[in-house]
Amino acid sequence: MKRFFLLSSVILFSLLSIAQNAVIDQVVWIVGDEAILRSEIEEQRLRAQYEGMEIKGDPYCIIPEQMAVQKLFLHQAQLDSIEAADSQVNSQVEMRINYFLSQIGSKEKMEEYFRKPLNEIREDITEMVRNQMIIQQMQQKITGDIKPTPAEIRHYYSELPADSIPVIPTQVEVQIITIAPPVPREEIDRVKDRLREFTDRINAGTATFSMLARIYSEDTESAKQGGELGFMGKGQLVPEFANVAFSLTDPNRVSRIVETEFGFHIIQMIEKRGDRMNVRHILLRPKTSAQDRQKAMALLDSIGNDVRAGKMTFETAVATFSQDKNTVMNNGVMQNENMSTSKFEYQQLPQEVAKVVYKMKVGEISDPFVMIDRQSNKEVCAIVKLKSKVDTHKADLTNDFQTIKQQLVEQTSERIIQNWIKKKIQET
Repeated sequence: MKRFFLLSSVILFSLLSIAQNAVIDQVVWIVGDEAILRSEIEEQRLRAQYEGMEIKGDPYCIIPEQMAVQKLFLHQAQLDSIEAADSQVNSQVEMRINYFLSQIGSKEKMEEYFRKPLNEIREDITEMVRNQMIIQQMQQKITGDIKPTPAEIRHYYSELPADSIPVIPTQVEVQIITIAPPVPREEIDRVKDRLREFTDRINAGTATFSMLARIYSEDTESAKQGGELGFMGKGQLVPEFANVAFSLTDPNRVSRIVETEFGFHIIQMIEKRGDRMNVRHILLRPKTSAQDRQKAMALLDSIGNDVRAGKMTFETAVATFSQDKNTVMNNGVMQNENMSTSKFEYQQLPQEVAKVVYKMKVGEISDPFVMIDRQSNKEVCAIVKLKSKVDTHKADLTNDFQTIKQQLVEQTSERIIQNWIKKKIQET
């Protein structure tokens, strides 16, 4: 299945080798009315080489085969009137452009690297992303909604050879209590005064917004691009930021100071296209004082001792003290959003939590520690309880039913798609 489902990522291979024009084109394969050119194959090969991706076998056989299957999907999608939503395509395009900008360094370097202006690079990426989304939808339509029954899953597991049973890494469930130390009023005033100073320098012409963003903004990723965020819809930004950003009409104007959960910002409009806008911003975060941080750590230490002494349960402590809005309604149990479960492998946890939990026993409560909250990117103090732990093991139906189910679904999908491809090749 990997061979065919990787086709959706193969679509992106040509991006960094767009500028390669040395290959004399010749038609290698024809799929329906679509020709596959040797130059396209060479672009894919160079991209794979750049990414360090191993191509098993002759690339001039493997790559055109993959491209041919890709074109089969796209041709069938056209017949079935399957399309990708513009809003989703545009969102993905901007994310990818911003990623390349962060890797290459600047718009100018990116254009120099690809030997194309940014608008043409955007067009290339848009086509690739659109095709990727259409192929994913087409594959989903071909396979349908596969829902194996518990009996089918048990039968599948019983028939698995021993060397085909997946090994499950150690997984843990963690409960957490966090307290964010208060930020002194004086610190907030200091940050606002600093942003007002930036605004005055920009308006006076003694500094540019992008220069100040590169030097001072605490949004480290956008700072590399002079504070530029790329084109985004209003719904992609936190409301407080979006309301001010989308009210801007003059590219030379700097916004008022905006407070969000991430800190304080000033914003400058770059360009607006329909319901999407590209802006720059400078983010500064007020810092907590060492004294307030020590108070939060002392409170958490006291809470931990009370739970250990049986004066309260950890769940009661969560409801009474925790400021973590993502876990407070769930007894403090952390959620692995990528896997839609409460179980984490160590590398999936926030680094600070993983370091603490690694040495703990089930039921143990940690000492207080400082961590960066992933949602707000702010410093918080925390204690954790190790709720459960399952050591590395071969998958079994008791602990890993969902993992085994997913493996069955993937293998069934692979078989359906392979059969579909064989049938279409015979018909083409």
